[in-house]
Amino acid sequence: LVLVDTTAIFARLPGVAEASAVRGRAMRLQSGICVTLSAGYFGAAVRGRQGLSCVNRLGERHVFFGRRCSSGAAMAEEAKKRAGYVAVDNHVQNNQAVGVGSGSTIVYAVDRLAERVRQEKLNIVCVPTSFQARQLILQHGLTLTDLDRHPELDVAIDGADEVDSELNLIKGGGGCLTQEKVVAGCAKCFIVIADYRKDSKALGQQWKKGVPIEVIPMAYVPVARAIERRFGGAAELRMAVSKAGPVVTDNSNFILDWKFEKVQNWKEVNTAIKMIPGVVETGLFISMAERVYFGMEDGTVTTRDCPQH
Repeated sequence: LVLVDTTAIFARLPGVAEASAVRGRAMRLQSGICVTLSAGYFGAAVRGRQGLSCVNRLGERHVFFGRRCSSGAAMAEEAKKRAGYVAVDNHVQNNQAVGVGSGSTIVYAVDRLAERVRQEKLNIVCVPTSFQARQLILQHGLTLTDLDRHPELDVAIDGADEVDSELNLIKGGGGCLTQEKVVAGCAKCFIVIADYRKDSKALGQQWKKGVPIEVIPMAYVPVARAIERRFGGAAELRMAVSKAGPVVTDNSNFILDWKFEKVQNWKEVNTAIKMIPGVVETGLFISMAERVYFGMEDGTVTTRDCPQH
């Protein structure tokens, strides 16, 4: 087993097995794939670039990358990587302004974006959706820009906490929903990447933590009461884990997690909640995504396109 830096994945030794190191993290070579649970790093032992060579066909519904892993968490990380790679290969081109999302899945998309920029000498500028995204862009040596200089983006790529059958999304589990929605709204094409666990027929089927709602700090109590009174359920202030008190967003606001009781008309609910004084934005992304890439358990990537209304 040869340990190499992650930037060399699939790049240095085409046609032979290769594995990557994960800074002190344990790895296991199994079924042709070496995996780790550390988000942001990936170990792979594959036969050459066969897994990547077949992903550039935009119309393809299923892409096979390798044999499935046994560990559920490791399998999900591998699925995230596959989805991120396919999305970047299919939607990012030279001379584009790209919106970069936030969360664990986007790490793999940025890895692939940086790899393509180096290998293909692409001229790409990136607009971040959070402090995390900004750091990813800088750490990978990509060109950072903002919406002042690039108010119209060619494509935005982001993850999701849940996706329903009509491509409605719940986002904001990481607390970046407002900037994520702004960047997605500025893009000509909004692409979502996710693993198989995020796929649902209806919102709330898989994601049990509720709809994130960013609120002005002074208004979190009246906003929570208004939501519960009108739509039921419970709107709870999200508390921080490594600090005392609530989570504070990049915009210095609080987040309510609304745990709803039943499937709603999400377009109407989204509009109604945004009209409540003190609400900054909701984690409901309605009719915004053009396509979702799901990394699956069996080593494929499937796509779902926005239904035509």
